[in-house]
Amino acid sequence: MDPIFFYRNPASAVAEGTLQGLRVAIQPNLAVEGWPTEAGSRALLGYTAPEDATIVRRLRAHGAHLSGSTYMSELGFGLVNSRAGAALQSREADVELVLDFMGEGRLAAAGAGVYGFKPSYGLMSRYGLVGLTPSMECCGVLSADLGGIRAVLQAVAGGDGLDFSVPEEEAPDFAPQVIDPPMISVGVLAEARGGLNDGQNEAFALASAGLAEVGFAVREVSLPEWSLFEVVHRIVGSVEASSATGRYDSVRYGPRAPGAKNWNEMYLLSRGADFDTLLKSYLIQGAFFQFESCEAFQDACRLRARLVGEVQRLLSEVDFLALPTVLDGVASVAGASILLDATYTAFSSTLFANVTGQPVLYMPPGPATEMGAAAGAAGGACGLQLAGPRLSDGSLLALGEYLQSTGRGGE
Repeated sequence: MDPIFFYRNPASAVAEGTLQGLRVAIQPNLAVEGWPTEAGSRALLGYTAPEDATIVRRLRAHGAHLSGSTYMSELGFGLVNSRAGAALQSREADVELVLDFMGEGRLAAAGAGVYGFKPSYGLMSRYGLVGLTPSMECCGVLSADLGGIRAVLQAVAGGDGLDFSVPEEEAPDFAPQVIDPPMISVGVLAEARGGLNDGQNEAFALASAGLAEVGFAVREVSLPEWSLFEVVHRIVGSVEASSATGRYDSVRYGPRAPGAKNWNEMYLLSRGADFDTLLKSYLIQGAFFQFESCEAFQDACRLRARLVGEVQRLLSEVDFLALPTVLDGVASVAGASILLDATYTAFSSTLFANVTGQPVLYMPPGPATEMGAAAGAAGGACGLQLAGPRLSDGSLLALGEYLQSTGRGGE
């Protein structure tokens, strides 16, 4: 069995375009005509995509070569049994697209030691994506080269008449930008440091100091309701997931459980067999909030709007936010099984952006940076996340490229 790829593309690269020669790995939740598209779930066992997803069509139109699809967690929830990032580590791909629902793309990037970018919600079409939570998920873009991320986003971003979740807005400008540090302010979010140990805290403090040393206006900012991001994500995300998976009834997709006496029994037995324990517990939670505690779901939606407003307020005071990414969470979510609470703990530093829809760039700690040195000395690995306002994707990448060039981020 292939250790990385669920399916390898047997075709060779022949197309021309702005992405010619770029090898892109995807996950089997993104439709490619004729490819198995099982999204890591028994519920889609044997399903083959009848057409290309919009992202795939645009990648091909610009000359990218699809290397294949890598193993993924069930419907993209967490990183259990996922091989996201491995194709980059083994140099079998230059760029990888990974579903980011609660930070999977960024934690996968952390595990692989590469850059991970979560774009603004609505920037990339979801048509042809086997999704779980429509209002929170998007394709994250991973690469060891920020230029590769920029090139892919430039090729695939923009409106799509087949996906009504993509707003009719002009896509950000992804042309290279000049960064003038004294004119850019970065807010270090105080509450995001709450779960760090001493070594991680030291590493992140040195990374923040490094931003100031190269001239950025760095100051601490506060978001007292930070802990409520997890509450909102748990409730809204699980309700959306419970609703979205209702289509997997073993009639249209997936295997049917044997021995059922009637349609209802077939449905219950098949769904019981199709989903693993982690996802099943999430769906049960969503069904509870959907049918037994609808008021909690409505409150969570209102709270989500409030949190979005609070982040927008912060980003009216500073240009970007700096937050830590706890690398210890990478190993804890990559095993064969994990509990729901442990999953949320592992993604506690990343899921905020899926609630707000804003873009985030994960910068890996490098051995030559202060952050990497502190991690090694104090025993606390900690990466840096930079977050900007919605549709500031191009500016955020420019900031990352500037930091990479000065040795303040990346390897």
